[in-house]
Amino acid sequence: MARIEAATAAAKVQVLATYADAAEALEAPAETAYESSAREMSLVAEVACVLTVGERAASALLGEAHALTTSLPAALNALQAGAISWQHARIIVDETTGLNDAAAAALEAHFLNPEAPNAARGAAAGELVPARFRRKVRAWRERHHPESLEIRHVKSVEDRRMEYSPDRNGMAWVSLYMAADKACAIWNKSSALARGLQGPDEPRTLTQLRADVAEKLLLCGTGQPAGSGPALKADVLVTVPVFSLLGATDEPAELDNFGPIPASMARKLVAEGAGSFYRVLVDPRDGAPLELGRTNYRLTEPLKRWLRMRDGKCTFPGCSNPSQDNEADHLKAWQDGGSTGISNLGQLCPKHHRLKHRTGWSPGPAARNEPPGWVSPTGRKYNAEQADREPTVWPPGCLPEESSPLEAMIVDYLIAS
Repeated sequence: MARIEAATAAAKVQVLATYADAAEALEAPAETAYESSAREMSLVAEVACVLTVGERAASALLGEAHALTTSLPAALNALQAGAISWQHARIIVDETTGLNDAAAAALEAHFLNPEAPNAARGAAAGELVPARFRRKVRAWRERHHPESLEIRHVKSVEDRRMEYSPDRNGMAWVSLYMAADKACAIWNKSSALARGLQGPDEPRTLTQLRADVAEKLLLCGTGQPAGSGPALKADVLVTVPVFSLLGATDEPAELDNFGPIPASMARKLVAEGAGSFYRVLVDPRDGAPLELGRTNYRLTEPLKRWLRMRDGKCTFPGCSNPSQDNEADHLKAWQDGGSTGISNLGQLCPKHHRLKHRTGWSPGPAARNEPPGWVSPTGRKYNAEQADREPTVWPPGCLPEESSPLEAMIVDYLIAS
């Protein structure tokens, strides 16, 4: 039935595009911009009335239909075949907006063509819940956008702002549009302080505590009661390509629980020795993790950070619970001979940790750099969502096949640092 719904959505898209083309063909060319705008308004109103939706929704639907039928053939074919849902197709349309044809085609191929060079690994596009699929698509788009992330970030910083929106029941929303590293640090610090306030006598939920902490930080300058000790650190991983850290390239880094960030932002975080940020370097040959930076050597802590870096979130299909709130779990139980190595560990949020131990759901095997998939009680297998790692960008004039001495120098540098 889900595949039928997807095919029906594809048919609706094609009918909408055909109707829009026919309406344009039946009219003489518009003589003024005003006349062109009026015709577009009329077209949108007709679609809205026929489908009993608002005009804003109708306008978005017409735009999506045009994109899918003119510049995203692979996405439309996947929708028609039921390989992806309508939500997935809309995400592809949204994330290719503003890209040229070549960049849009490359994004389509990466996620929808398993034969494409460096195709997306792990679960297929249609196997990911839309929110997780959007996160992967957006991260890939940021890394492969024709305009560098550095340039786009500089432009976007100029648009930073705070917004206020009244809501029902005497409530309101306050939001900040700001640089990702600062936003991540604010979120993680609020979460850490909120978790520190939890206890058997605390009736507030973590969500409520986080809001109360943020309120106090903004209005009073502190999120903790007087005398409660120093503020907790926000624990964030920053994954930085080696050459990018050295300043030889501007390849984006990866901020835990956010996605790609400009190389300059990552270099600044590392250079300033931000105590809340842990550096992760990746191998220039294949993009695999190479080394975890740390100030104090404790076997359990580096292993936990490696697990966080590998999985990024709860490994259960569709779950987006972030790393900081998850629990490390033995895939094969300790009492059954399971080891405490990275290949026998997985991140689980408390909810799905309980599900694993109380029901027939079971995780599949993991690897050093690959999280586990899952098997349901009915035997259905769900592939793991895996990070789209790829070889880092090499500096001009420095080719991988000539890199053996350079690789040795890099490893020596990492050990020394």
